[in-house]
Amino acid sequence: MNDLLQIAGDSLQKAARWMTGDINHDGYLSFFELLRMGGWIMIPLALMLVLAVYVFIERTMAIKKAGDIDENFMNIIRDNIISGNVTAARNFAKNNNTPVARIIDKGLQRIGKSLEHIERSMDNVGALEMYKLEKNMGVLSTISKAAPIFGFVGTLVGLMQLFSRINTSNEFEVSTIAGGIYTKLITSIAGLIIGLLAYLAFSYLKTQIDKTANKMEAAEADFLDILQEPTR
Repeated sequence: MNDLLQIAGDSLQKAARWMTGDINHDGYLSFFELLRMGGWIMIPLALMLVLAVYVFIERTMAIKKAGDIDENFMNIIRDNIISGNVTAARNFAKNNNTPVARIIDKGLQRIGKSLEHIERSMDNVGALEMYKLEKNMGVLSTISKAAPIFGFVGTLVGLMQLFSRINTSNEFEVSTIAGGIYTKLITSIAGLIIGLLAYLAFSYLKTQIDKTANKMEAAEADFLDILQEPTR
């Protein structure tokens, strides 16, 4: 009798491990076993994660390059303008492939016109540069909202399948129900983690873009002040 109970107990434990994704039956769940437990919904979640990582790396490099401005940039521009060598100032600006340099170059092109016209032209270039900096930022924002929803949908679909299977097979073992629910919660957890990472990445990049935008505004203000220096 004891042997039969032992065999039955071992069988239930093996079944429970199988239901919870312990493929190699070692009593532990590896990272990949956890991912496998989520089912097909893990595929779009994985694609979202890869896309979020790609956008984050690409935008980080682009924003860092855009904000990498020579500390003496405006001093050199000022010296050339004061000396009347606008051509040299434009050549120097063109050799600096940054948003600030392109804004200043537009201002140099409009020298001789009214300050309002110059400022408006520089603002237009600044708006275009901001659009470039914010490229693909909407992807991170969308993933931060969509990933948790995908996770919850995966959990709900999985629970529906689990209870449908219980209803048709009349299996009411606690191990089966608990293992099934545990498995389906993996998608919700994964979705929340991916959404959180995407949100943090979006917030970080937004902060870096704001810093670059401040540099652009400061450079534009300095340029307009330089144009008024000879008349002071």
